[in-house]
Amino acid sequence: MSEIRFFVSATEQQTNRILDLMSFEFGEEDFAIATTEVDEKNDVWEASVYLMIDDEDDVRERVVSLLAEEFPDLPIQREVIPDIDWIAKSLEGLTPVRAGRFLVHGSHDRDKVQVNDLAIEIDAGQAFGTGHHGTTAGCLEMIDSVVRSRKVRNALDLGTGSGVLAIAVRKLLPVPVLATDIDPIAVRVATENGVRNGVPNGIEFRTAPGFHSTAFTQYGPFDLIIANILARPLMKMAPQLVNHLAPGGSVILSGILASQRWKVIAAYNGAGLKHVRTIWRNGWVTIHLQ
Repeated sequence: MSEIRFFVSATEQQTNRILDLMSFEFGEEDFAIATTEVDEKNDVWEASVYLMIDDEDDVRERVVSLLAEEFPDLPIQREVIPDIDWIAKSLEGLTPVRAGRFLVHGSHDRDKVQVNDLAIEIDAGQAFGTGHHGTTAGCLEMIDSVVRSRKVRNALDLGTGSGVLAIAVRKLLPVPVLATDIDPIAVRVATENGVRNGVPNGIEFRTAPGFHSTAFTQYGPFDLIIANILARPLMKMAPQLVNHLAPGGSVILSGILASQRWKVIAAYNGAGLKHVRTIWRNGWVTIHLQ
């Protein structure tokens, strides 16, 4: 069954307001919503809701209704999301990756696991995060370091993708982990990966748009928050993210180019955190703050 999205094009300020409206309308349902920058120079953004084609008529009617008062002139556009799994095609044949005590491998490389490895099996699939990218590997290494030196009673993996980071935390510690993503396909894949890796219990996988979901207040505040996203959204969400951090807690951030490091650190300094350590991998950085 095909997935589609309804979206409108507007300014950043307008799409942020539309995201609020969509969050109120769809926040407790399995519809992913998001804003995306299309043209920075001309301030063109898109606000989208993702759904299965069977829900099309109902969701379109609701989107028309929620935009009617404030944005009646914005045309609602429709896009069919291709079923081709390009990520799986591009990641075929990847070799195992070591990061800290972790070995991330595909099912075809189970024989590479050694006695003392914390093995995480992730096959190339529809959700991002196999450990091969510098950001994911950096997060794994930083998670290993942080949980050795600090008390962690619960954790949040924000933008979980394949679930690899949530699985890593759970393999290190018997603590509850909330793993969220705006993409319901990613949440389904992450849940399957949790079962595959023997940690089906203890990780709560949820579809959640930003911090609008009630899941964050239900399971937080968190001693450890991991967010492997991108620099600009990380900077934008700094106050909200820190608001869900327990006193004395740690934050691990990645998806950040080395050139963006100080801007991200400045945003989180402004939200009350201090820089502890940075890991550099292939032009990308992973940052630990507390």
